[in-house]
Amino acid sequence: MIPTDLNQRRSAIEAADSTCPRCGARRGDDDRYCLDCGLPLPAVTGTLPKLRRSWIRRLGWYPGDWVWVSLVTLVVAAAGAASSIVLTAKRRDNAKTLAATTAVRVTRPTAVPTTTRRLPRKQGTPRTATRPPTARHPATPTGRLAWPASENGWTIVLVSYPKTNGRPAALATASRAARARLQQVGILDSSKFASLQPGYLVVFTGIYGSQDDADAGVSTARQAGFSGAYSRQVAR
Repeated sequence: MIPTDLNQRRSAIEAADSTCPRCGARRGDDDRYCLDCGLPLPAVTGTLPKLRRSWIRRLGWYPGDWVWVSLVTLVVAAAGAASSIVLTAKRRDNAKTLAATTAVRVTRPTAVPTTTRRLPRKQGTPRTATRPPTARHPATPTGRLAWPASENGWTIVLVSYPKTNGRPAALATASRAARARLQQVGILDSSKFASLQPGYLVVFTGIYGSQDDADAGVSTARQAGFSGAYSRQVAR
């Protein structure tokens, strides 16, 4: 029997290679544009797709093709920083050598006594002490984010479960989505929103202000193992 995680990773690889990352329509290996929405499609042959599949196969999720450009930029920046450190160290060594070979007579300056006069504190002025700002650490995502009250928007629906007996499955799916590093994961009751069909517990990720922003994140959700993810408006 194939482990569940392996099935999920295979589904994510298949979704990345055979569907449009925007609308989820099926595509062929030679298709350059989506026949449904017109989006330029990523290639499924060559070095970059192989790297994409290896990433998903090992980690179970994929941030996007931009990660390779970021890695190359990071390597170049690190190499530049290392070169700068080496050059700075050499310049300091040369300066020390030059200073050691030149004898300079130094006259010790005479210390001048100084007095510091404390200004009187005005009456009624309280003494204040400056305290360092407290660092704010972001909370670890748990998949229990609540949809903001009285706010409409767009989101990405991962899975929907019947409200009658689907809460344990919805909680487990939300936890799995949080572990896959999807952002703003939570569960909402569809009966409280006019734009959704009532009677379901909807596991969602992301709170967006427009449909375009939500559509852009659908491919990330599918590559994280949720091949049926899609964007949906959430309005009361």
